[in-house]
Amino acid sequence: MMDSAESETKRIGSVLFVCLGNICRSPLAEGIFRHQLHQVERLEAFRLDSAGTGGWHAGDPPDPRSIAVARSHGIDISQQSARQIVAADFQQFDLILAMDRSNEATLKARAPLAAQGRIRLFLDHTLGIRADVPDPYHDAADGFEAVYRMLDQGCSALLRNLA
Repeated sequence: MMDSAESETKRIGSVLFVCLGNICRSPLAEGIFRHQLHQVERLEAFRLDSAGTGGWHAGDPPDPRSIAVARSHGIDISQQSARQIVAADFQQFDLILAMDRSNEATLKARAPLAAQGRIRLFLDHTLGIRADVPDPYHDAADGFEAVYRMLDQGCSALLRNLA
């Protein structure tokens, strides 16, 4: 008999990573998790995407510093395109991971009641730490590296939990 954690794991086949503008943290998280799934030959089992709660950067590629830090770790996110979360996302994704508490609150305010349980804070869900992934947008390149390490650790935990 499956326990509830095993049951939840079996149901998750799509993950949406969400930050504010979808140019720094969420495309990086998507790229890291996609890379990790590819390494363990599980990529085809998941649908992955990222979005922002705001639409300021819709259609833009990730921030050049996110692209650079990903590239320095052997991951190419340069072809991603920013988009704003839409109502259909709340039905189409099994797990919606907010990068910070502000985005988590925005998502919960916009989501229908049936989707509330799918919205989680990234670090809380992956590492059991109720904390934000800091937005590196106004930081130097080293801020992006620190965020990369945080996301990489969280994505590794997510992969272990879903595998």
